[in-house]
Amino acid sequence: MSDRTGIFAGDDPFEIARRWLSEAEASEINDPNAIALSTVDADGMPNVRMVLLKEIEADAFVFYTNYDSRKGQEIAAAGKAAFVLHWKSLHRQIRVRGTVTREDGEKADAYYASRSLKSRLGAWASKQSQPLGSRTDLMAEVAKVTARLGPNPPRPPFWGGFRITPTEIEFWADGAFRLHDRFRWVRPVEKDSWEISRLNP
Repeated sequence: MSDRTGIFAGDDPFEIARRWLSEAEASEINDPNAIALSTVDADGMPNVRMVLLKEIEADAFVFYTNYDSRKGQEIAAAGKAAFVLHWKSLHRQIRVRGTVTREDGEKADAYYASRSLKSRLGAWASKQSQPLGSRTDLMAEVAKVTARLGPNPPRPPFWGGFRITPTEIEFWADGAFRLHDRFRWVRPVEKDSWEISRLNP
């Protein structure tokens, strides 16, 4: 589009997303990579929660979690998810919808190994999203896991990444008098070319 210039310029939406995230890292006070991740349950009831985006690949967005958590189960059942990245400091946001596959190979192993020891042990100890009697119970489980697995625990088989491959990406920037700038990139099939359109605010 002729007026897609400045912060919206470029032919690769993933490169634009990386550029925006890089700018947010310099201005956003906390967790510039925090995304509000949306899934739906078996009844079609939506769920949303904050998770941390860990990588913007050449054609996908990756985050990590417990596969047995509610979000993990809902993603496994639906095979789809959506999220929004929002930065107050930049007055911008990115919305993404797409299909989801697991990242449970070498990249997941490498990311797990890069986390702090306490975080790695915590991943083993927490039965994420399941009822918990008390914090004391959780800390007791951490102690058991620490004694059993030691200082170099392997990645749990129930913990790894999810890769969201977008069918739609929307870039939004705040405009004067609420006349925001919005550009939507759409491709129903991953191999297709992106169709780009400007949206009304």
